[in-house]
Amino acid sequence: MNLKVKNALISVSNKENLTSLLKTLKKFNINIISSGGTYASIKKLGYQCTELSKYTGFKEMLDGRVKTLHPKIHAGILHDRHDKKHKKEMSKQNFPAIDLIVVNFYPFQKIVTNTKNPKQIIENIDIGGPTMVRAAAKNFKNVSIVTDRNDYKSLIKELEISKGKTSLKFRELMSSKAFGLTAYYDAMIANWFNKRLKIEFPERKTIFGRKLQKLRYGENPHQQSSIYVSDYDDKQLGFNQIHGKELSYNNYNDMFASLEVLNSLKKNSGTVIIKHANPCGVSQNKVPLLSLKNAYASDPVSAFGGVIACNYKIDKKIASEINKNFLEVILAKGFDKKSLEILKSKKNLRVIDISNFKLKSLTAIKSFGGSFLAQSKDNIIIDKKKLKCVTKIKPNKKELAEIQFAFNICKHVKSNAIVLCNNFSTIGIGAGQPSRLDSCKIAVQKAKQFQPSKIRNSIAASDAFFPFSDGINILIKAGVKTIIQPGGSIRDQEVINAANKAKVRMFFTGIRHFNH
Repeated sequence: MNLKVKNALISVSNKENLTSLLKTLKKFNINIISSGGTYASIKKLGYQCTELSKYTGFKEMLDGRVKTLHPKIHAGILHDRHDKKHKKEMSKQNFPAIDLIVVNFYPFQKIVTNTKNPKQIIENIDIGGPTMVRAAAKNFKNVSIVTDRNDYKSLIKELEISKGKTSLKFRELMSSKAFGLTAYYDAMIANWFNKRLKIEFPERKTIFGRKLQKLRYGENPHQQSSIYVSDYDDKQLGFNQIHGKELSYNNYNDMFASLEVLNSLKKNSGTVIIKHANPCGVSQNKVPLLSLKNAYASDPVSAFGGVIACNYKIDKKIASEINKNFLEVILAKGFDKKSLEILKSKKNLRVIDISNFKLKSLTAIKSFGGSFLAQSKDNIIIDKKKLKCVTKIKPNKKELAEIQFAFNICKHVKSNAIVLCNNFSTIGIGAGQPSRLDSCKIAVQKAKQFQPSKIRNSIAASDAFFPFSDGINILIKAGVKTIIQPGGSIRDQEVINAANKAKVRMFFTGIRHFNH
């Protein structure tokens, strides 16, 4: 049912895009009520407006904390136009109906991003705005609620088509968006308090997110997908796409996986190649070009069509090396002019600058049906000093650093995970197998296929303990000389004995890195 709009209340923190809306409201003789900065802006733009305090007969108080919280406002919004009792009560109080609410909230999100002052943050928790929005959204059969300035065009179109009226379909759609906004706003505030109080797992967990972009499809073409930003600074992800096709769901998934690994490579130039959310090549080296070549050498077959992430700037030589292979995405901390010319020769290659990207340690979420799991991120990087050598043969300092590197990479590989490394580069990765024994076989197979000369004296890392000695026997037979694992099996001694017999070093971390 189309309803005539006679009275509108406008209270907006963001004053953009008001002119065209005000012009339309004037065209259809719609009275405007407003207060504070919005009232001043409307008057400045040359439009008539009734000040809120004159409308209610009640001056705002408590430094503006109480303005719109008045029966004349909320009765005007909430009453049912078709209920005789409601109509009688409204008539008795001489309260007119308010048919349109245009509201956006105090900039809590912006304030949190720009200051750590709790007093300033709390003063930017909007009360009156969300209260009006919820009231109007509840009463969508009678009232139009607009909370997004991008919807002004839709409202104007609605009024133009229906000559100053709004349709039920429009009002219900706007109501849905309004409740989405209030939930988002409250979730942000709740999360701010939880962070402030260091409560990671509250009794009621709220997740907020703003849609950044609708994606072409999800993991598969028959699935729908969008990407959301769940952060107070939600304008962008810190990615600057310079070239290439639109990013897909799978692109984003692999990019996130690559950046998780890249973030853990703190020393020297690091290169990460991801395929289907698993690392297939990781290397760090003082020379960026060598880091890139070594990462590729780990598994050049799997690298085909993958995502590559670099914590260094791409120059002409590196770009030429990259272009020898087919890739979906290249992420790096900057590109010089010559490198961009080379990379842009491939029309579809997505070239992304991550100079402004910062990985934030948020709670990890996995959803299923009507439930979700939440856990803290696995951010532990083992301390070399706390490694326990459980075999007779002891390591030197260089080996300790390499051992740390291998175990850290293993953390990012899907379980069961086995990673073979040599000279701070992966040479074979066994990922995602139900049997650890199979992961050992795959890691060895990969190393033998692409870099057989590097297996000898290599390092093997396991994300969890070896339940039997059969797994390490496969590694030892291949040429592995150092093994790092969490330990904790009832058969640890059996495994240690096998290592000692083969004159292999073995370290226990006491830390498991399952990544299901």
